[in-house]
Amino acid sequence: MTRRSAAFLPFLIALPLALPSAPAYADGLDMSHGEAVQLFWKKEEVYDRNAQTVTLTGGARAVRGDTTVDADTLIGYLRKKAPVPGQPAPAPTPADGKSASSNDPMGGSLELYRIEARGNVHIYNQTDQGWGDRALYDMDQGVMVMTGKHLKLTTPQDVLTARDVMEYHSKTRMSVGRGDATVTTNDGKQVKADVLVSFSKPNDAPAPAQSAKPEQAAADSSNPMGGGSSKLDRAYGWGHVILRTPTQTATGDRGVYVFDTQIARLIGHVHVTQGQNQNNGAQAIVNMKTGIATMLPGTDSPIQGLVVPNEANSSQAPK
Repeated sequence: MTRRSAAFLPFLIALPLALPSAPAYADGLDMSHGEAVQLFWKKEEVYDRNAQTVTLTGGARAVRGDTTVDADTLIGYLRKKAPVPGQPAPAPTPADGKSASSNDPMGGSLELYRIEARGNVHIYNQTDQGWGDRALYDMDQGVMVMTGKHLKLTTPQDVLTARDVMEYHSKTRMSVGRGDATVTTNDGKQVKADVLVSFSKPNDAPAPAQSAKPEQAAADSSNPMGGGSSKLDRAYGWGHVILRTPTQTATGDRGVYVFDTQIARLIGHVHVTQGQNQNNGAQAIVNMKTGIATMLPGTDSPIQGLVVPNEANSSQAPK
């Protein structure tokens, strides 16, 4: 086990994972597409040769492109680099674990494939931010999982919160909130469910004169927060689904909401309330832009409603 300390430095400093031959090792620190991960720490760096981990303490940071992960402690999981086709295999590591051609304590033949963040986790890019107590990012799968209290992910358009677990799957642009999950839009509309799965649209393609290189586009797609802010396309909810607008609340067992049209479909034990009016049924189409809900009958359950006289003439009453 190798330890290095930087406890008395007043600022975060770059982690030289390969001491005199840092560029050689940095080439292996990529997130599937070759872009190097820069690591920083304030206090101590511990390399465990047996566990193949490097632990950064006292406030640590990992940076890839425009995405940054800050936490009290960062743990990097390492593995041997696969040989590159057409290139000679690296020289074998001596018994003492050191490279024969450098002072690199890790042998210069390892790559970072997973990052674990513990304590006051904050992941962000220029537009989006996420918070949690603990996070695990798998670079091969492009999946980030956050746990802890007050889980939160924000974009310029909306806020996603969850009680138990929050996931982000970059390859499918899917976000998952588990446990009292909620999406709140900037204009006050809200979708809640026990489990909420939302999908983002692909980022807008760059202008022809500024087209990104193919390798850069691939690298951005594996970024845990993306290369920029993504607009939500739709959200699916399971268990105690609740849709709220400033004037109306609709609930059901499961549902789907399309953000562009602001139309939702609820299925199972549906209740739509507005003021003191309430309609119950098996299904409903809810237009959250106009506030109009259309009740649909089920095979065995008729539509039932309660209409209070002084609100019966409301143009936004459920149908």
